[in-house]
Amino acid sequence: MTDTTQQVALVTGASRGIGRAIALKLAGDGFAVVVNYAGNAELANQTVAEIETNGGRGVALQADIGDSASVIRLFDQALEAFGRLDVVVNNAGTLQMANITTDNVEVLDRTLATNLRGSWLVMAKAAETLREGGRIIALSSSVLAKSFPAYGAYIASKAGVEGLIKVLANELRGRNITVNGVAPGPVATELFFEGKSDEQVASIAAMAPLERLGQPEEIADAVAFLAGPQGGWINGQVLRANGGFS
Repeated sequence: MTDTTQQVALVTGASRGIGRAIALKLAGDGFAVVVNYAGNAELANQTVAEIETNGGRGVALQADIGDSASVIRLFDQALEAFGRLDVVVNNAGTLQMANITTDNVEVLDRTLATNLRGSWLVMAKAAETLREGGRIIALSSSVLAKSFPAYGAYIASKAGVEGLIKVLANELRGRNITVNGVAPGPVATELFFEGKSDEQVASIAAMAPLERLGQPEEIADAVAFLAGPQGGWINGQVLRANGGFS
């Protein structure tokens, strides 16, 4: 028999980095967790194994969030696994550096397909699926405030996500479902360190008044606040978890 009394959270892009930390934190808070991944089943299964080792319940489910049929399948399989959904966290995303030139428009298209279209699809399906009291949380980025060169496609996609958060919060009036975002600053993940020299890392870390990189667990704490009982009166907001980066 499936236990349908335990609250269930779905976290996209949860096989590594911030998404993995979110999945582990929510499992620690008592949620059964759907660990979504795009391509790396081994890492996703490792996340589930850690959840189960700590006494929790988890399942790894593959889906490309930019594909409508894939997102529908993901939600159907999540409901089949646990019988309910209470929290949906859209963390999956992509970052490709490119200047704003005519030659780089394909970078824009690919970035929007995952980061913006994917957010629309996941948030829309969450809105159709969640029961009263549900929580929708989308990941944005604090780099929006910096306007760094070569971040045009990424910033455009995440600015769009922040717009969706506020609109969907209004569209769900009367259903007691909150819609919020978390916008991390620089976080010490494999993805962040990739391709950066020690000097570049140190320079970026020094930008925040706290003069360090964030940790994945600190972003997970912010998500868990919005997903938990203390976050019930927060709606249509983007929490900038960045140490003062912006």
